[in-house]
Amino acid sequence: MTIQIARLAEIVDEAARHAKAIPQLTLELPKLTVEDGYEIQALSVARRVDRGESRVGIKMGLTSRAKMQQVGVDEVVWGRLTDAMMLEEGGSLSLKRYVHPRIEPEIAFLIGSKLEGHVSGLEAMAAVDGVAPAMEVIDSRYRDFKFSLPDVVADNSSSSGLVIGAWRPPESDISNLGMVLGVNGRTVQVGSSAAILGNPVRSLVAAARMASQAGESLEPGDIVMAGAATAAHPLSAGETICAEVEDLGSVAISVEG
Repeated sequence: MTIQIARLAEIVDEAARHAKAIPQLTLELPKLTVEDGYEIQALSVARRVDRGESRVGIKMGLTSRAKMQQVGVDEVVWGRLTDAMMLEEGGSLSLKRYVHPRIEPEIAFLIGSKLEGHVSGLEAMAAVDGVAPAMEVIDSRYRDFKFSLPDVVADNSSSSGLVIGAWRPPESDISNLGMVLGVNGRTVQVGSSAAILGNPVRSLVAAARMASQAGESLEPGDIVMAGAATAAHPLSAGETICAEVEDLGSVAISVEG
């Protein structure tokens, strides 16, 4: 199975690298598990690091109860972030880099001191240096945007890009902030940070626990993307996307063809 996992890691890595759609892995291997998916993810991201990318943090996914129920799970998923995925706030992104790109409004954490294992919300926030409005670009490399949970996890939990706004003090109350996603000045999604596991801090707690289970920790300077507060918006050329988070500010990016 080890050789097979390595082969699948190469397949998903090349799909992301060249923005090409691939069949679901579970079509070939219906017994593929979520645990297998995480092994594939780790090896595929290791390939990126070998090419010169640097790990900059992790993202959390399936952080809304509705999403969990929709896919029949009771646990969030996570993926790894690298410096090549970071997009300039106020800048632009090219659709050529993606297969099925969508964008979601989120809240990001900046880690100030090492965080790992089972921690409380207070312990987690004590390790945070800042919070910020953010957006995540998600992109499934699977054909027709169809996949199972192991497929998603293997594909780095669909994480493909992130845009971070200005960092605010960690003392900011982020438990129930209004969040608006706008496209060319028109509101397309409205939500609350409370949609992120009831409180985004819980997502940070889960991030510390799940990373530790994989033998990793959250290190100073790492970014943790807490998860989506609304449904994702499919990206099209010519759009300017702006996420506004109550009390935290806004973050924006434009879309090139």
